[in-house]
Amino acid sequence: QVQLVESGGGLVQAGGSLRLSCADSGRTFSTYAMGWFRQAPGKEREFVSTISWSGGTTYYADSVKGRFTISRDNAKKMVYLQMSGLKTEETAVYYCAASKKSPLIPLQRTAAWYDYWGQGTQVTVSS
Repeated sequence: QVQLVESGGGLVQAGGSLRLSCADSGRTFSTYAMGWFRQAPGKEREFVSTISWSGGTTYYADSVKGRFTISRDNAKKMVYLQMSGLKTEETAVYYCAASKKSPLIPLQRTAAWYDYWGQGTQVTVSS
């Protein structure tokens, strides 16, 4: 069973940084691709970043490239999202997600590809 718990959200000024963490209590974490999504009030959930099971492949939304970095530590069953240069429009609930799809399948950016979701952590960027 996979249970994802996000942490690290909070209030930050525009231009600031935060590091989100996602802990997985399952036994097969190292075989899952992991992703981060976000959802602002009144908007659809949107893709932020994803990382392969080995950490060797990562993708980012164009809007966060160069500012956000996804990483994982399979020994600790953790995935991270380091965010810098935050903008007010990036205020949202950030969700961690896991996909149990075969590692042979390329990483996907759509929410439907992910099988498990955390409860989310609020990130508020003030001006």
